[in-house]
Amino acid sequence: MARPIKVEPRDGYRIWIRYSDGAAGVVDLSHLAGLGVFNAWKNRTFFQSVHLTTNGAVAWDEDIELCPSALYMRL
Repeated sequence: MARPIKVEPRDGYRIWIRYSDGAAGVVDLSHLAGLGVFNAWKNRTFFQSVHLTTNGAVAWDEDIELCPSALYMRL
């Protein structure tokens, strides 16, 4: 399975992500915004802190991590 190698925040609740197999694109996460722990995304600075963890998860802090395989399927 391809692993994410780069992630960047975009306008709204979207992220751009590139995978090791060359697949890349924007994933809209707006369906999660405001729900539970994703309420933290209302702070734009926090949303822009998106990064990859050492094991390849897309994360914002210790509480918010998204599965890279699920994001790959949404591309």
